[in-house]
Amino acid sequence: MSFQLKAEHRSVLAQRLAAVVSREEIAAELHHHPRSIEREVARNSIAGIYEAVQAQRLNDERRRKGRKRCHKMAESANETYVKERLRQRWSPDEIAGRSKLDFPQESRRQVSRQLVYSWLKGYDHRQPLLVLMRRYFRRWRRRAVPLHQSKHALKNRPEIVNQRGRAGDWEVDTLVGPGSAVLLSMVERRSGFLSLLRVDERRAEPVRQACTGRLTQFPPELRRSITLDNGPEFAQPERLEKSAGVTVYKTQPHAPWQRGCIENLNGLIRQYFRKGTRFSDLTPYEIKQVEQALNDRPRKRLGYRTPSEVFHELCQQAFQT
Repeated sequence: MSFQLKAEHRSVLAQRLAAVVSREEIAAELHHHPRSIEREVARNSIAGIYEAVQAQRLNDERRRKGRKRCHKMAESANETYVKERLRQRWSPDEIAGRSKLDFPQESRRQVSRQLVYSWLKGYDHRQPLLVLMRRYFRRWRRRAVPLHQSKHALKNRPEIVNQRGRAGDWEVDTLVGPGSAVLLSMVERRSGFLSLLRVDERRAEPVRQACTGRLTQFPPELRRSITLDNGPEFAQPERLEKSAGVTVYKTQPHAPWQRGCIENLNGLIRQYFRKGTRFSDLTPYEIKQVEQALNDRPRKRLGYRTPSEVFHELCQQAFQT
């Protein structure tokens, strides 16, 4: 993390540079990292010359511009709007896109993604809000993909499914925690609509029954295919095809990006149920709350509409045909 130099530090820096003192020695004297000194000189020099007065002036101008960009957030209505949605774990991009739909005629109520990031960066309250953001924690790198051949192989999935060109194509996965209970997450690819339910045992038969029970609540036009991974809980693809009336496809082992839609949703679910959550302790109401929160969260690829809004339209179209 870099720190801004004070005016007296800039005066000392200018004197030492004129005396051809090394950056490392200057950094040690001012108790700053050498890279901070390098950035300061590069940022506030004019024609290769660093002067304390001009450096302070340039720094003050940038700070004034930054405050001006965040001026919208000085309005309590905008601050409340952003804070409420950050606490619902919306991303700055989702907040910005949705504000344009919620306030189409009020430019003062519309915020940009960069405005939200700048506001978060510059205010003391940022830490409790930052921890709610998905990318606050580190991510793991992908692993190599071994070969996998099967009649359910993903390569056999039609291109219309890959392009989200129709409704009724689902991706399914399980979230595992301590104990035997798991969360079964199911997402409809076109709308991003999430169906979330608890299964008491991570075995093929209970998972198949839970998956079938939820899918058969929808009309046939909304249950065309399912994409699964190769976990032991999905070891009955033929029975699932027969009971749910869908076509099953399976990804290659250790290739979560091949079902990126459900992996993204799982990452959002983990904002609510962190690693180590014992799912057997969750009530159906708690699980339903998270499901509803994510289905009411706007998506950029949907034009910042919510999965619930889009899925509701798909259901209406299916019942009309």
